Amino acid sequence: MNNPESLIRTGLPKGHGKDLAVRVLLAAGTYLIVIIAALLFCKIIKDGAPVLFTTKAPYVDLGFLLDKNETLHVFDDAQGQRHQLPASKYSEYVKHHAGATIYNEQTFSYSGGGIIGPIVGTVLLTVGSMVLALFFGVSAAIYLSEYARQSPFIHAVRLAILNLAGIPSIVFGLFGFSVFVLAVPVITSTPADRSLLILPLFFGDAVLSFQGWNSSLMAGCATLACMILPVIITASEESLRAVPQGFRDAALAMGATRWQAIRTCVLPFSIPGILTSSLLAITRVAGETAPIMFTAAVAAKDDLPWQALANPFDLLASQVQALPYHIYTLAARIPASEYTQRAQYGSVFVFLILVASLSFGSMLLRAKLRSKLKW
Repeated sequence: MNNPESLIRTGLPKGHGKDLAVRVLLAAGTYLIVIIAALLFCKIIKDGAPVLFTTKAPYVDLGFLLDKNETLHVFDDAQGQRHQLPASKYSEYVKHHAGATIYNEQTFSYSGGGIIGPIVGTVLLTVGSMVLALFFGVSAAIYLSEYARQSPFIHAVRLAILNLAGIPSIVFGLFGFSVFVLAVPVITSTPADRSLLILPLFFGDAVLSFQGWNSSLMAGCATLACMILPVIITASEESLRAVPQGFRDAALAMGATRWQAIRTCVLPFSIPGILTSSLLAITRVAGETAPIMFTAAVAAKDDLPWQALANPFDLLASQVQALPYHIYTLAARIPASEYTQRAQYGSVFVFLILVASLSFGSMLLRAKLRSKLKW
């Protein structure tokens, strides 16, 4: 009989050096990513926080958050004092100082006032696209997971969905422009001259005109929803498949229909996973510029989306501002200066807070729902 001590391995196991090297390499890559992200966030906070926060109560520059975006006028008065006034306040200054000489006047587009318009537009685009994407994405995931039979066609559909996730956002922007802006059918009594096809509906003067929705909030939401559908479908399908088959079998054995089993025994337990996919989708939707540039966004707008509308449905047909496009305009189309940089960094900082708030809210909702589920 062998001595037990001879069975105990002495020294380091074979391959320990390679294992240690791989471990160090993976750890170095992970911490490098963390350091880069931390430096990026620190840069945004360092340059953007002074724009939003002040040293006097209420310690937040509410004007930057709640005022409309305007052109910034920078000038010196006769006493040599430098003024920085948005267009509306500049008009009041000129009115109250009629005849006063203004020196060294400069104007900077989109750099004065606040960013309430881009904030509201970003929230509307994000919420609208998420509603569409979750409805169609979860519906497709339910069909693929619960109803569809495994076949070469279904495998091809899944492969196509995965390939869609790798398409650049600019391509989705061009797709949204050619389909939702120019070609999707609408019911109207006055078709546009550029309509691709007009079909009579045989009631009143109404016709089905393939003329699109024009550049609008509705077109932007539909385009962004198409862009994030692959993420929603794939993650939702995996969440549905993670629910034990026994739940379905027990519901069916008690006389429930297939849909009743899915609705009562599968969907409630898959919601946390579906919300996880929505977290990824929110961060991508809120930060996209190219798709909304072609379909929904406008650089400047005097009114908020719901102002000066005849009825609430006109909101869907109106253009909106958006923080990503606003930041792009400031960075790429306006000559760089200390005044435009202030607007840039302040907008980026607010945008970071907005995206973090949306993501954090989804995380809290997911955690709350997950705590109620026990299986």
